[in-house]
Amino acid sequence: MKKPVKKFIKYALTAGLFAGILFTIAPSAGNKTKIIPLAESNFNNKQALFAALKLDSLGLSKEAFEYALSGLEKLDKEGRLKNPDLLTIADFSQPSNKKRLFVIDLKKETVLFNTFVSHGRNSGTAVATAFSNAPESFKSSLGFYVTGETYKGQHGYSLRLEGEEEGINDNAMSRGIVMHSAAYVSEKIAKLQGYVGRSLGCPAIPEKVHKQIIEVIKDGSCLFLYSPDKSYMANSKMLAAEKDTTVA
Repeated sequence: MKKPVKKFIKYALTAGLFAGILFTIAPSAGNKTKIIPLAESNFNNKQALFAALKLDSLGLSKEAFEYALSGLEKLDKEGRLKNPDLLTIADFSQPSNKKRLFVIDLKKETVLFNTFVSHGRNSGTAVATAFSNAPESFKSSLGFYVTGETYKGQHGYSLRLEGEEEGINDNAMSRGIVMHSAAYVSEKIAKLQGYVGRSLGCPAIPEKVHKQIIEVIKDGSCLFLYSPDKSYMANSKMLAAEKDTTVA
């Protein structure tokens, strides 16, 4: 059982830092500071952090970032995350010839990696437009995942992913949806044909950086595969609270 946590609010906006961030000090983790967005009135905080990280210039959808922060907070409150300081977003609203994978250190307010990532071959060619949780669909599954353990398999050093959304991506383990490297995911191929190669549903990443990325995000961090897909947006319970806030 987790020990109670002490919470305090730090307001500052200097040197590009954002205001109104909630820091949580967890005694059970050796007084490690965890950064969690405020549940109430946090829209401006998310916008400020988005701006401070210059994510707009990198091409990340603002909606993807805001939804991702809300989902991370929910997963952390439920005790699903061992490392809530890290947030990984695959922004499938972008075509695959863009660097649409973002690994963000929320504590240090730093983008650690920004690179290419594949989607499933039956999800679309350059842009992913079709998604599925079904076995043998060879489509990507949207939503929130918690990263698991690493292993060496058919694609070398790989990372298991556990889907957190019932009916949306909770078949990830049984489908063998993992993060792995692929020779068909590279800047050279993206420029050559206008899109990177496609997987059987896995978020495959470039060989040059896959080990570094997997080492950073493994063992209990949040991964969010985003698209403004109507079915996902309507059915995701993880996004329900954020959608209500946005509408209000």
